[in-house]
Amino acid sequence: MTSIGGAGMVDWNLAVATATRLVRPGPEISREEAREVVAELRRHAKAAEEHVRSFTRMIPEGTEPEDTPVLVVDRSGWIKANVAGFRELLRPLLEKMEERRGGGTGGAVLGAVGSKVTGVEVGMLLSFLASRVLGQYETFAPATRELPASADGGGRLLLVAPNIVHVERELEVDPHDFRLWVALHEETHRTQFTAVPWLRDHLQGEIQSFLDETDVDPMTVLERLREAAQSLAGGRPEGEEGEDGGRSLVEIVQTPAQREILGRLTAVMSLLEGHADYVMDGVGPEVVSSVDEIREKFQQRRARGASRLDQALRKLLGLDAKLRQYRDGERFVRAVVDEVGMDGFNRVWTSPNTLPTKAEIAKPEDWIARVHRKAES
Repeated sequence: MTSIGGAGMVDWNLAVATATRLVRPGPEISREEAREVVAELRRHAKAAEEHVRSFTRMIPEGTEPEDTPVLVVDRSGWIKANVAGFRELLRPLLEKMEERRGGGTGGAVLGAVGSKVTGVEVGMLLSFLASRVLGQYETFAPATRELPASADGGGRLLLVAPNIVHVERELEVDPHDFRLWVALHEETHRTQFTAVPWLRDHLQGEIQSFLDETDVDPMTVLERLREAAQSLAGGRPEGEEGEDGGRSLVEIVQTPAQREILGRLTAVMSLLEGHADYVMDGVGPEVVSSVDEIREKFQQRRARGASRLDQALRKLLGLDAKLRQYRDGERFVRAVVDEVGMDGFNRVWTSPNTLPTKAEIAKPEDWIARVHRKAES
């Protein structure tokens, strides 16, 4: 696990150990209550599958897409799953950085600091994220002994039980409704990738193209990791920004070619996240009686964030961009469905050519004109 890219740029074992040690403890809950939460989340995941399929009409009747496992995990389980995914997805970039490390100032410094320090810094970032994620469809998920994945080596749905319990208590909403509401969102992501066979390969190809275009000094990545880790440790004053004006990890490594790829990736992610939000609210009134209250309180929580430190880290990690993706993507989906109906919207899944561009996410009428009007003329 520690030898990705030759001598090893990141000690992944140490990253897991560090994140597991530093992650905040979950909410206080009895063993019996924890078992009930896990069992209920599994039931909701199964129920959500039928609700989402019926609402989205993405899977034709009589067909059964490849199954992917649903795993209810704790925070340490989420950490282990994501490290496995990161290792696989970042392998080409780390190998490229390893080649550059042999010469030049950046390579020398990174070599001196070593993979263990980098592993600690990655672990600190994972510990921050592990207490915030409610659920996740892992698109690129290699199977492990503890964490099974789909037969082709990718795909599993994670529901992070302690985080779900923490948020439902914080918002003071009905816990049973909230758990189903979360399951609807995450099940929509699972349906997106199981119903659209080409989507995973397309997304992976775009990400790998982005990484292939990366021409980054290893020192730059190390400094970004250290900056984020120091923020977590209180080593950087709140509100202080460097020369880059507080740009995210993704933004600082972009080449012109990467900016084009990132625009396409942003559009796809906005579509996927917005579609999931639209579906969870569309299904909600039928099966989640308190959906309006949950949505209002959850939106307020998203907008408000937490401390200034939390906001600074969200900016550095690009999480604020993810919040915009929920909002912009949901507006796109709603506008298209209102205009051409659900079946008309589902043309978006026909091929990579029918995916919306970043500009079309902001102007849904342009996507409708391109995909629908052209087909009808």
